[in-house]
Amino acid sequence: MNCYQAKAGELTKNWYVIDATDLVVGRLAAQIAPILMGKHRPTYTPHIDTGDFVIVTNVDKVVFTGKKWEQKSYQRYSGHPGGQKEEVAWKLLQRRPEQILHLAIQRMMPKNKLGRHMMSKLKLYAGPQHPHQAQGPQPLDGIFGRPAASGGQFVAKPVPVAAEAVATTEAPAASE
Repeated sequence: MNCYQAKAGELTKNWYVIDATDLVVGRLAAQIAPILMGKHRPTYTPHIDTGDFVIVTNVDKVVFTGKKWEQKSYQRYSGHPGGQKEEVAWKLLQRRPEQILHLAIQRMMPKNKLGRHMMSKLKLYAGPQHPHQAQGPQPLDGIFGRPAASGGQFVAKPVPVAAEAVATTEAPAASE
């Protein structure tokens, strides 16, 4: 029995668009990274780029949990002596708003040439508009909120009660 191995250029690339308004940075990055790698497809092949394109709008409206806006810092190094710079998250958001989400997703990707190619399929925009309407991107919902402390919980939907049953239960109570 042979396993399926995807070939380069064999799969069609889909385009997805996500509105990042009020979404948590790490949870959004954890949702986008597998799409860029192609792990959402049954034809995933580790050494071939099987991922899709992802457009993220409103990246300037992402949120962090806790006090990360003041406590989280990003470092960069120019390669020269004394060229190491450190910047707090809220200052980086003001200077380059798309860089926060870009770094979060980049750190979840493979650290090689294939990972850099996968990152080129990520398109980040600070506003609600993007120039990729011709590709017909499919909207993708982001993950909102926090998971429950005990994991996922099932909440049964309320069953609608028939109007006649409500009327008969209220009538005897009114006559007393």
